[in-house]
Amino acid sequence: MTGLGHIAWPPAPIKTERLVLREPEARDRAALIELFASPEVGTYIGGHRSRDELERTVPEAPRRRPGLFVTDLDGAMIGMIELNRRDAEHRSQVRPDAGEAELGYLFLPEAWGHGYAAEACTAALDWFTGALPGEPVVLITQTANSRSMRLAAKLGFTEVQRYEEYGAEQWLGVRSPDTLPA
Repeated sequence: MTGLGHIAWPPAPIKTERLVLREPEARDRAALIELFASPEVGTYIGGHRSRDELERTVPEAPRRRPGLFVTDLDGAMIGMIELNRRDAEHRSQVRPDAGEAELGYLFLPEAWGHGYAAEACTAALDWFTGALPGEPVVLITQTANSRSMRLAAKLGFTEVQRYEEYGAEQWLGVRSPDTLPA
């Protein structure tokens, strides 16, 4: 995947009722390691990584990555959201150039079930729609991931296709600003 092109990065932190979406900082390193080492988080993304490997490979200070937001609750990272352009190898037929943005998100298990993912993803999608009006966004998840499937529906994504990849059925949905309810 590639960045978001000509969007100025980073934007000002995005504040919601309970959360702040911001750029990653050095203080987030421990939470990032926890996130990627979590077996629960890894269930639908190809598995978790070993804590030892992550301790060796996660940099002390994060690199700037346009489209990557840390989700912050009361000054602590609880998850991350990413909006990135899909490359030509991952054509979805949503845009002829396969350059649509894809929404991805991961949250620490202790943050699950509180509505934080919906709140944070809504804020990120609203920011994206303001920055690039009319641009569609896609989301891919395993159909077995019932939480993610419910979140996709809540966020206004509609099914484009299902396909088999990584040994599981995948669901691809699109959210187009002109098809969202007012």
